[in-house]
Amino acid sequence: MTDAPAASTAKARPKTAPEGSTPMMAQYFEIKAVNPGCLLFYRMGDFYELFFEDAEVASRALGIALTKRGKHLGEDIPMCGVPVHAARDYLRKLIAFGHRVAVCEQIEPPAEAKKRGAKSVVRREVVRLVTAGTITEDELLPAGANNFLLALSMLRHTEAEFGAAWADISTGEAHCADLTADELTDELVRIDPAEIIVTEATFEALQETNSLPAPLSERLIVQPAELFESETASGRVGAIWPPDRLDPTHFTRAARTALGALAGYIYDTQRGASVPLAVPDIGSRATMVIDAATRASLELVRTQAGKPEGALLDCLDACLTPSGSRLLAARLTAPSSDVDTVNARLDMLASLAADTGVLDGLRGRLKSVPDLARALSRLALERGGPRDLRVVAGAISGARDLAAPVSGLQMQPEGIARLAANLDEAPAGVADAISDALGEDLPLLPRDGGFVRSGYDERLDTERRLGSESRQIIASLQAEYAELAAVKSLKIKHNNVLGYFVEVPAAHGPKLMEPPLAETFIHRQTMANAMRFSTTKLGDLEARIAGAAAAALAIELEIFAALRARVLAETETLHKLAAALAETDLSAALALIALERDYCRPHVDESLDFAVVGGRHPVVETMLKRAGAGFVANDCNLTTPDEETAGALWLVTGPNMGGKSTFLRQNALIAIMAQMGSFVPATSARLGLVDRVFSRVGASDDIARGHSTFMVEMIETAAILDRATVRSLVVLDEIGRGTATFDGLSIAWACVEALHETTRCRALFATHFHELTALAGRLGRVSNHTMKVRDYRGDVVFLHEVAQGAADRSYGIHVARLAGLPAAVVERAREVLNHLESRADTSGSVGTDLPLFTARRPAPAPEPDRLAEMLEAADPDQMTPRQAIEMLYELKRLSQKAGR
Repeated sequence: MTDAPAASTAKARPKTAPEGSTPMMAQYFEIKAVNPGCLLFYRMGDFYELFFEDAEVASRALGIALTKRGKHLGEDIPMCGVPVHAARDYLRKLIAFGHRVAVCEQIEPPAEAKKRGAKSVVRREVVRLVTAGTITEDELLPAGANNFLLALSMLRHTEAEFGAAWADISTGEAHCADLTADELTDELVRIDPAEIIVTEATFEALQETNSLPAPLSERLIVQPAELFESETASGRVGAIWPPDRLDPTHFTRAARTALGALAGYIYDTQRGASVPLAVPDIGSRATMVIDAATRASLELVRTQAGKPEGALLDCLDACLTPSGSRLLAARLTAPSSDVDTVNARLDMLASLAADTGVLDGLRGRLKSVPDLARALSRLALERGGPRDLRVVAGAISGARDLAAPVSGLQMQPEGIARLAANLDEAPAGVADAISDALGEDLPLLPRDGGFVRSGYDERLDTERRLGSESRQIIASLQAEYAELAAVKSLKIKHNNVLGYFVEVPAAHGPKLMEPPLAETFIHRQTMANAMRFSTTKLGDLEARIAGAAAAALAIELEIFAALRARVLAETETLHKLAAALAETDLSAALALIALERDYCRPHVDESLDFAVVGGRHPVVETMLKRAGAGFVANDCNLTTPDEETAGALWLVTGPNMGGKSTFLRQNALIAIMAQMGSFVPATSARLGLVDRVFSRVGASDDIARGHSTFMVEMIETAAILDRATVRSLVVLDEIGRGTATFDGLSIAWACVEALHETTRCRALFATHFHELTALAGRLGRVSNHTMKVRDYRGDVVFLHEVAQGAADRSYGIHVARLAGLPAAVVERAREVLNHLESRADTSGSVGTDLPLFTARRPAPAPEPDRLAEMLEAADPDQMTPRQAIEMLYELKRLSQKAGR
């Protein structure tokens, strides 16, 4: 939701209750005033109720009825409500619509309020602000993706114009960075935060420059400038990270400001609850840089249609745990640019792939490992329940089961040994304590009770027995009273108003009000068909039952608190364990994919090599395999003799549909996969470290910013030429095709020269400008390559093979015919093409030499010759005499009709 600086979800309400407000409405106005911009979930019994404009907004968003509740200043009060037990479903819908919700709970029982006076209102407080970036419930979160909240500060007078700090409070991850204006959009697209908090000034600056794409700009939330004061940032940071864990003065001013805003916002929205966040670091980020355009072009996380299915992430995600999937996404969107880190990850995959028995066993055990990080976060925020305790116990037990097989791998590189050690350090005592205490059928919340197993606590069992025995006592007492009153239909019932009571049909009621029965039965209520009574014994029994239930719940809550405290005491160890489980899952998944899809281990070093033998596109190959088809592998060698100072540039020509774009993209994806620590789809690969990958493949426009397809193409190309270094990998497709022929050719020509002479990077440049192939004779590191085709009886067969040389001609008309262009249009195109290719003087006027724009219509296609078709299809050897006679008559009829 994009909040204008002074906007809020609903209209502003008075800070104090208007004169004449009821006590409840006075309380509502007071709470609403200190939570502007939020829908107020106001707890009333078993419902969260919304009033005034909040009710109108929520009823439209949730599709629930809008009703009225009393009057305020002479007008009806709009109201709607949602049941407390179903609140999470409604919260999910409201968050999806971009709303923010303040959850206001009753913090005392009604009985306590009555002690202050009959008209006293139950005390209520907002215990939490639910926003897109601060949710922790599994039902509201994507399981395999992070949910980041990001604070963005803007300090124009500094070299780094922006400071960014982001955290996922559902998992405990936290990060911080200084960003220049050029880096801002690319980094925010990579992080993909659910919510971005900014000041009014930053909001306006970003809107004026239109520097953020629509999905991100819609997530901007304006916060007071005081939250972003660098002078007070250290104090706010200390509320989340104590001074012994984090010294804010080690950060730049921009980063410290963002970190302080992030900490302050989390503290405010969580109402001071402890949030177990990791210590963020700042400094040089040893990751491959992938800009927003390249991410979209290569379809790393989502396809260009915006869907996860068909993207590289979806293709590689064989993880069995949500934490493994999140780690895969993190590594894929930020591959490492440190050779040692890359090779350590590859060593782990090689170790697992070499021992398939252990690999299968690990994946079998990983299936039952729950999401430890998110359960731990909910427990720390006092939002967890018995099920989260079971998750912790299950994750610890799962880690202990994984430790031995990991330790037993034949190859023990440093990464595997570290994983085994972290898994083995799982606090088994915590898991045992939780397993001993919890029963089988667990409620969501501790207050629901019934989660501690029988036999665990003697006091609890005593109270439970009292409650169980009370039911037997009530049944016995009912039989006694029925005999005493001589009323067989007498029943003992219960409701929340009267408690336990005796009910008899109305005809028998008067008898119980007369002596001697009146000494036992005390009249309470008369209804149309029945009369209700209480007794001294029932009152005593009710007190005992109520006391037993309350005592039992109090004991269970005490046990829960003790178990929760024991878990939180191991927070640091459990965070390490969660990371180890995620890495084990991811490594096992990538190892399995490498084995099943015949991926090879890439050789990654500090050189400028790029030599791929038998490379394939991972996503296209997977889709073809599902369809029962094979993928044509191709080599790519951008290594040069001058490998320490420059890379090769391939000019790739060939027809549309020949596979140029696939070839370009697959090599960029191979580089990304290698540096994220994955085996790659190739026979072999020797890759020098890539600092940045740039991909400009495919056409797109940006109507919202007023950019045409060609303008977008030029903006993206300019960014590549400005930012690429000798260590970069650049893949470009059809530069210059969006404008006039000579303009486009000139631009493409100049871009090739710039990449070769200035940037000197490894590059693949696909083009339909055949004139560019002349550059191979002028520029030393440029070579021509083409997509092979075969002309078979007038039809083009695309072989999808890359060969040295240049394309002999274009095949656009063939592709147009395959696409279903009308036959007459295709034939006219051939006519025009033949004329243009035969002209000796290219400066002549096409309009003069060839009537391209005349009004003549193409000749209609000839009607089929039915006589010829029948004769061609006839098989005399298979005809019966009757069929032969019928065919003769039909042939004669057709001949007469044709005038033959």
